[in-house]
Amino acid sequence: MKSHSCDQTCSTDPSAAVDRRFFLKAVAGVSAAAISGQSFASGLFAGSALEQTAETFVGDFFKSLSSDQKSVLCLPFEHELRSRINANWHVTKPQIGEDFFTAAQRDIIRRILQGITSEEGYDRLKKQMDEDSGGIEYFSVALFGEPGNGKFEFELTGRHLTLRADGNSVDRAAFGGPIVYGHGEEDAKKNMYYYQTEQTDKVFKSLNADQAQNAVVSTAPVENAVAIQGEKGMFPGICVGNLATEQQQLVRDTLAVLLAPYRKTDVDEVMQIVAESGGVEKLHMAFYQQDDLNNDKQWDIWRVEGPSFVWHFRGAPHVHAYINIGHVKG
Repeated sequence: MKSHSCDQTCSTDPSAAVDRRFFLKAVAGVSAAAISGQSFASGLFAGSALEQTAETFVGDFFKSLSSDQKSVLCLPFEHELRSRINANWHVTKPQIGEDFFTAAQRDIIRRILQGITSEEGYDRLKKQMDEDSGGIEYFSVALFGEPGNGKFEFELTGRHLTLRADGNSVDRAAFGGPIVYGHGEEDAKKNMYYYQTEQTDKVFKSLNADQAQNAVVSTAPVENAVAIQGEKGMFPGICVGNLATEQQQLVRDTLAVLLAPYRKTDVDEVMQIVAESGGVEKLHMAFYQQDDLNNDKQWDIWRVEGPSFVWHFRGAPHVHAYINIGHVKG
């Protein structure tokens, strides 16, 4: 597999790194329409967005639990299950639709999910849950730690989904840690995440022959191999800092599209982490020959990776995506 560290164009020198304010402005400008649903103006919430965050509802959920429910759903913050990622697993045994949960608790869980997504993202999330599993009722949740008493994290898992709400309890990590999304539709163009492949394809089509040769990699890594490497890492594909200004803007556009399903506070944190790690110029993009459906060079497996950023998208035979964004701990 071709892996490259950035050359002098991708220097970590502050003068060569993207200015944080410019980066935030650029991505925010591209994604403004896509993430405009962050106001929580759906009518489900009694207070303002600041008063009624996802983490507020996590606290409400914890308070609603009986001692028997807590014995099953509540785990220590450092429990090993909190760091697990998989495209199809259940963090705890009870499913949301079972009598184990009350109707009020199921409603709180829905509010948590709406709180960590954009309006468009929440609609897509519901559609994915319905089509892949029959609805939210077939997913499971857990609480690590205790809201209001130190670090905590709410986690939802099931087929093609791992989502978190942590109130920034997890240090130096966006989304509270690695997340997963996907969709079981095997007709690539009908998959609900095909639009993301179309967006990355715009980047590839902008490359000249030499750039494309550097960007295309024969074999993809294991899909859940998304450990953060840090600034000394070796990354597959082409370094964004070696692209022309217009091509770099296409990459910024792509980041905006990828991040559009999530709430603004998480998007802002992602952009801040990328900026602090040298900016978009330090990212690499790789397009994999492996499992290129119809050999059409509209790459079904692609990866965006840098010192603090991994977004691995596997589009064949259906979508699995693993995301891990954060600084190396140490």
